[in-house]
Amino acid sequence: MAIAWGVKRGIYSNEAGQGTAPHAAAAAEVKHPVSQGLVQAFSVYVDTLFVCSATAFMILITGQYNVINPEGGFLVENIPGAQIGAEYTQSAVNTEFPALGAGFVAFSLLFFAFTTIMAYYYIAETNLSYLDKKGSKWALWALRLLLLISAFYGTIKTAESAWTLGDIGVGIMAWLNVIAIILLRKPALLALKDYQTQRKQGSEEPVFDAKALGIKNTEVWE
Repeated sequence: MAIAWGVKRGIYSNEAGQGTAPHAAAAAEVKHPVSQGLVQAFSVYVDTLFVCSATAFMILITGQYNVINPEGGFLVENIPGAQIGAEYTQSAVNTEFPALGAGFVAFSLLFFAFTTIMAYYYIAETNLSYLDKKGSKWALWALRLLLLISAFYGTIKTAESAWTLGDIGVGIMAWLNVIAIILLRKPALLALKDYQTQRKQGSEEPVFDAKALGIKNTEVWE
């Protein structure tokens, strides 16, 4: 259960496999797509091993956690009444900074949630614009309304319900992204092989040539 929970929260943090990171990566100016791809891959390790692990160590070292008994109740209940999630981190920080801990974590979560909503809206609108070439206003407003309803729904439900819905959404995105990865595997592997070849030949900054590799639909690289 602990591993499953860690994986679910880790994916939220590093977005590995969701298919959302390419929107940000595509804005980078590089001479070869693999260069940015390697940066994106490395960011997963940085985020998971440093950021997420730091939070976990804070909770474990301070002992601010509960261990749920699968048969009911708790095996360990260090924080009576606390729900699994941000309250553990708040309690952990609060043990060292009693006057600032809970407020600091809550303030951080506020900005995290706000920026996440903005980023997801940007991604959704970008995808919608690509699919709807005519630019229908009703579709755009429907998307905005759906986002507002989702945000409002999350505020009136328990954290457990919000996380459950989020996990379902992330799972759906991940499965769809796996399909996309399978479909795009050939050009991706060609680009990777080309990058590695240029590096072996001594090139410090490989240059991508889509035509030479026979990769189509790469207008932005021409």
